Amino acid sequence: MAAVGGVATLTLAGVALASTWAERTSPERLWKRHRLLPDLGRGPLAVALAIAGWDFIYYWNHRFMHESRHLWAIHVVHHSSERYNLSTALRQPVADTLGTSVPYGLLCLAGISPDLVATARGVNLLYQFWIHTETIGELGPTEAVLNTPSHHRVHHGSNARYLDRNHGSILIVWDRLFGTFQRRDEPVVYGLTKDIKTFNPGRIAAHEFAAMVHDVAESRGWVERISHLVRGPGWGAKQAAKSAPAETTAAA
Repeated sequence: MAAVGGVATLTLAGVALASTWAERTSPERLWKRHRLLPDLGRGPLAVALAIAGWDFIYYWNHRFMHESRHLWAIHVVHHSSERYNLSTALRQPVADTLGTSVPYGLLCLAGISPDLVATARGVNLLYQFWIHTETIGELGPTEAVLNTPSHHRVHHGSNARYLDRNHGSILIVWDRLFGTFQRRDEPVVYGLTKDIKTFNPGRIAAHEFAAMVHDVAESRGWVERISHLVRGPGWGAKQAAKSAPAETTAAA
């Protein structure tokens, strides 16, 4: 009963929270009800601010996707390929509505209209497509400012030194500023730290959710249940490793 009740409670709470958060933080709502600054218009400066602002929020959302397990369960689809090419960019999550993120609608509070927010999203997506390739090498001085194929190859690596690095989309400066930058200095091993060895789209999309449900069901209290959702993807394994020696000693 505790296992089933724990899973059901957290599932329903998560869906309710995600749907409410999405509705309350939509660009249209924040623009109409909570805008702090006047409309910046549709000129070049407003467009540039929208793109830069989206990129900044994207960095944090992308970083959180790697640092919180319930968000990683959504994002893991994109990292599931053991090869790295343009098709990798098309491996996109199907359950992103179940997540909670820093709202891009915050840009509307600063006078950036919802249609410019949508434009910034489109520019961001288009930029990310071309960096998923091994055919382009380093790009000289631009490597200091822009997220390039070389930098993004690091992000898709399962090498220990590459994990949770280079989260930026268009700009790599956010990673440099906030301590998550890593230069490519060894061959990249693509995929997950524990690959699932399947091309079944259902399995790819759901495997981390299934593992998370299992861990929540096996938990021994609400703190542990919630920790399996909000802490990092490797938290459960680390906890098991810590408790193993103690359990072995007690058994002996």
